[in-house]
Amino acid sequence: MNPHDLKQIMSSGLLSFPLTDFDANGDFNAKGYAARLEWLAPYGAKALFAAGGTGEFFSLTGSEYAEVIKTAVQTCRGKVPIIAGAGGPTRFAIECAQEAERQGAHGILLLPHYLTEASQEGLINHVEQVCKSVKFGVIVYNRSVSKFTPESLAILAERCPNLIGFKDGVGDIERMSAIFMKMGDRFSYLGGLPTAEVYAAAYKALGTPVYSSAVFNFIPKTAMQFYEAVRTDDMATQHHLLREFFHPLLNIRNRKQGYAVSMIKAGARIVGHDAGPVRAPLSELAPHECDELAALIAKLGPQ
Repeated sequence: MNPHDLKQIMSSGLLSFPLTDFDANGDFNAKGYAARLEWLAPYGAKALFAAGGTGEFFSLTGSEYAEVIKTAVQTCRGKVPIIAGAGGPTRFAIECAQEAERQGAHGILLLPHYLTEASQEGLINHVEQVCKSVKFGVIVYNRSVSKFTPESLAILAERCPNLIGFKDGVGDIERMSAIFMKMGDRFSYLGGLPTAEVYAAAYKALGTPVYSSAVFNFIPKTAMQFYEAVRTDDMATQHHLLREFFHPLLNIRNRKQGYAVSMIKAGARIVGHDAGPVRAPLSELAPHECDELAALIAKLGPQ
């Protein structure tokens, strides 16, 4: 798949980030992960992101990363495209990107580098080096210490033809509008805030109709139903699901840092697709919080 093909795929539809399965000892469980992907693939997501944020990329070793991407590509070949997460220090991000390309992934989502702040010049250099290390498409994730100006993105678009996508995890509407006005259709644009459904209608109005759904990991039918409501401007369905499910879900998610991932693993466990424990530094939901989540899921009916 060439970068243009990836851009076309990213321009419509729902995306999701499968959980990474760990066994009781916290080791990667390839068999469980393959079963998860086989379960999720038929529901209609346009692409799945292996080893993304919800997939705990930040806790994987280099060898585990290769195994996760390999398992995802082999399991989903001919079913759904696989985009690999890649990130961290520039040289490590390059190693991840090149490994993902070797394993047959269709592109990468370039996650933020970690810890240190950086100037716009530094961010440009970082992204440029990663883009030029591979031939397939790259989507940059605007989040945390990696926040890009419209001017920086214009420079990167000129230097890196395979930089085809921009995912926003910040939620600065003014900045997002400025980026879209400057870059137009040079990029595909993805909504990437935690629990993206809450922002989906607003981002669609900004020219960003595509988003990634974490809850697809445990309520895939409802996740697709909500996306269809956004696509067709069905505000009644959106408001119903926001009121009855998503906002109560936020009340659980916001209780602790890191629950945006822990809550998704708890949801998968509740619906019978256990992905094992989260790895440190994340922490599990408390039992009463799992009960609250189970009650919310039960209201939605069979998936």
